[in-house]
Amino acid sequence: MPDRRMLPVMLVVLGILPGPAIADTAMSTAARHIANPQKVGEAVLKYLFWDVYRVELFATPAGWRHDAPFALTLNYLRDFTGADIADRTISEMRGQGFSDEKTLAKWRTRLLAIFPDVSKGTRLTGVRASDGKTIFYRNGTKIGEINDPSFTRPFFDIWLGEKTSEPALRRALLGEF
Repeated sequence: MPDRRMLPVMLVVLGILPGPAIADTAMSTAARHIANPQKVGEAVLKYLFWDVYRVELFATPAGWRHDAPFALTLNYLRDFTGADIADRTISEMRGQGFSDEKTLAKWRTRLLAIFPDVSKGTRLTGVRASDGKTIFYRNGTKIGEINDPSFTRPFFDIWLGEKTSEPALRRALLGEF
């Protein structure tokens, strides 16, 4: 028979172990905004010799459309500051032809307030909500949103737009091998 003195220790250990009820995945984050989300595609962004992040696209069973709800998850494989992520985001938007510097500056300020520093294993998810706004999650916890629908398309076009700087990654995300 177990020693009764161990009961409090066992209860504490069981209370701190993660369980299936609290586990969050990219799919479960997507499911908050998409009925029956399906993974459309995935890829790894590489820079020179380094893997930067693994990216996954989730959409409805009907498939991905830029004007319907979807989720894009980046699973980071390296460490970056939130400021680096925000600056790279704005640089990529600019590289696709978005040239309204006043709007880009406003968006950069908002992204600096949202994006956390990340390390290997951090998962950031951006969701294109049904009303057109963009909602951001870190490991399943909401960290912010941008309620400007004019932000949403240029932001997600970084990965999904025809002018992306990573066309092979886009093809893999969209299942166009």
